[in-house]
Amino acid sequence: MLKVIRGLAEEGRTMIMVTHEMKFARDVSTRVMFLHQGRVEEEGSPAKVFGAPTSARCKEFVAAGTH
Repeated sequence: MLKVIRGLAEEGRTMIMVTHEMKFARDVSTRVMFLHQGRVEEEGSPAKVFGAPTSARCKEFVAAGTH
């Protein structure tokens, strides 16, 4: 699946993907949005969202995914 996604991205296609798999999101994304109750709580590069989240809910979600 990752190979197909990367191939599409190399063709210049824009994709929106929804996942709870943080490693997958970090590996394939150029931009990440963290949503809670239908609202964007965090948005930015994978490094920013996963490495230095600012919203409490996003921090909690990222911390839970590292265990």
